[in-house]
Amino acid sequence: MESKTRVLIVEDDMIIAANMSLQLSKLGYEISGIESRGEEALIHVKLNTPDVVLMDINLKGSLSGIETAHAMQITTDIPHVYITANNDEVTFEKAKKTHPFAFIAKPINLQELHRTLSLVTEQQNRKNTANEKEELIEVLNDRIFIRHHGQMEKLLLEEILFVEADRNYCKIATPKKPYVLTATLKVMEDKLPGSLFVRVHRSYIVNIKRLDVVAEGHVEINRKVIPLSKSYKETLLKHLQTI
Repeated sequence: MESKTRVLIVEDDMIIAANMSLQLSKLGYEISGIESRGEEALIHVKLNTPDVVLMDINLKGSLSGIETAHAMQITTDIPHVYITANNDEVTFEKAKKTHPFAFIAKPINLQELHRTLSLVTEQQNRKNTANEKEELIEVLNDRIFIRHHGQMEKLLLEEILFVEADRNYCKIATPKKPYVLTATLKVMEDKLPGSLFVRVHRSYIVNIKRLDVVAEGHVEINRKVIPLSKSYKETLLKHLQTI
């Protein structure tokens, strides 16, 4: 089943925001939240990352929509679409510097909004597919090479504690530091050797050599409690020697 595109609405007019939320939900989008202030939108993005942000340029609080979008870009690459009643050239030039995906003028045309979000979703899917092909370059018998901060970095398989899914990304946990890859958990599962790495949950793959505890509904690695689904438990136990 294809996952829904998650949309954050940043709009200080709650009537407009509520109407957008209702209409987009009917069209099959998932609304991650509605925020009226830039400061709150920045917190929201850190805690509940959306796929796209609909950003009003004029917001309550000390940050404008343009300033909020710029602050988001420091730590994320989430595409944003400006929704604005300001059509003057000065505002446009300022907003353009944040490289938005599109501008949509108020009053909002639902068909235009839907088409814009569809294009954003298609572009992001293509980007994620391309990254999946490029990110995880090679798996050898005892190591993988991953793209990290613009360079290929060696990571020994024995150093990997577990792999956690985060939407279209994966977090690789090691004793030293975490790595984030733009690859799905399915891609990682196919790349990593099944004799060592076992799926225990729809969001987790574990290194069975690093297991400390196997309980009824969870496992533990390095004091990290990881859920163990019934559908994966039998497969896990086949890989373990038990007394």
